Amino acid sequence: MELWTNFPLWSALAAIFFAQFVKVPIQFIATRKVDWSLLTSTGGMPSSHSAAVTALSTGVALETGIDSAVFAVSAVFAIITMFDATGVRRQAGEQAIVLNQLVADFNKFVEEAKTWQKKEEQEKQKELKELLGHKPIEVLFGGLTGILLTLGLHYLFS
Repeated sequence: MELWTNFPLWSALAAIFFAQFVKVPIQFIATRKVDWSLLTSTGGMPSSHSAAVTALSTGVALETGIDSAVFAVSAVFAIITMFDATGVRRQAGEQAIVLNQLVADFNKFVEEAKTWQKKEEQEKQKELKELLGHKPIEVLFGGLTGILLTLGLHYLFS
């Protein structure tokens, strides 16, 4: 089979381009805003990864049959890719949301710290009381800092 007549390949590529393109009108229907950056972005509706691997697997099935070894490989590849898109990649996106909030909170803290010395003593004490508690993300990063610092020191002195 030549490259230019490789149906599974071209159907997978077409599925990627279609899925990326259709994200723009779907987003427009949902938000009434045109966002052309969706043409090259990851995530969103529909998944171009899933579209590509299912198109590839379907093309392989049509060309070689569902009893072929190459179809088995493409089907397992599709399942793993879609599982990853809904599991690991989704969790990475959730973590990105939390990290973005952490950066915003840190930047706000830095700005407030610049003016802290100029405040009245009574106002400082009030603010210190408010800072006694921690958000879960702060606890998490504190724990990671302790672990990493201890591992680094162990490495240096052992």
